[in-house]
Amino acid sequence: MQNQQFRVLSLNIHKGFALGPKRLVLHKIRECLRDSGANIVFLQEVVGANHKHQKQVVSWPSQTQLEYLADTVWTHHAYGKNAIYQHGHHGNAILSELPFVRWDNIDASIMSFSQRGFLHGTIAGNLHLICVHLGLFERERKLQIAHLIEYIHRTVPASEPLILAGDFNDWRKTGHRQLLEKLHVTEVHEQTQGHCARTFPAFLPMLAMDRIYLRGVEVISCSSVAGESWRDFSDHRALCADVRVMM
Repeated sequence: MQNQQFRVLSLNIHKGFALGPKRLVLHKIRECLRDSGANIVFLQEVVGANHKHQKQVVSWPSQTQLEYLADTVWTHHAYGKNAIYQHGHHGNAILSELPFVRWDNIDASIMSFSQRGFLHGTIAGNLHLICVHLGLFERERKLQIAHLIEYIHRTVPASEPLILAGDFNDWRKTGHRQLLEKLHVTEVHEQTQGHCARTFPAFLPMLAMDRIYLRGVEVISCSSVAGESWRDFSDHRALCADVRVMM
């Protein structure tokens, strides 16, 4: 695992629908994920099941969204069910070219109407991958950040590499400062470009919502991915980084 290089990507897929008209664009998402060349993909708002869409949307895949997006490229994947409703559920997912040694989904819900979680997977070499999607409210996020910091301190040894990524909804950067201080992580875009990437809304990014944090991992390069093909299907830009595991 030492000095092994990966391309990491994080994206909120907006449940597979385009921004604006309710148009299922999972095929575009799958194409763009493939074109990115990412070895490890962190996804948020992945639909695990939706019986209503399955009946009403003609192009709804027979597989789960996770299986459809992973296809034959990322043969190892994990899904954390967070938001559960009468006709289905959605949550976070991690796609990996390397097998998982173990994975777990940790409930991070603070409010009954806002169900959230941390998806924690570990791949060979004890590389820890944590995918998050934090809440929309400041108080909610503050408690979730505290929970996340405590969880990482308890379960991820300081000697083992960590990639923490997702949609943090932390446009005020209060959570960002806590993560830097308490976990001794670096954020890929801030490290390479001097500031966190503005990723929302994708067509005119003004808010820094999506992040990739590293500990025991070196960032080589980083970019936010937009362009016409991406802008068609998600309200967020994707964040992509080339990294090297140092431990």
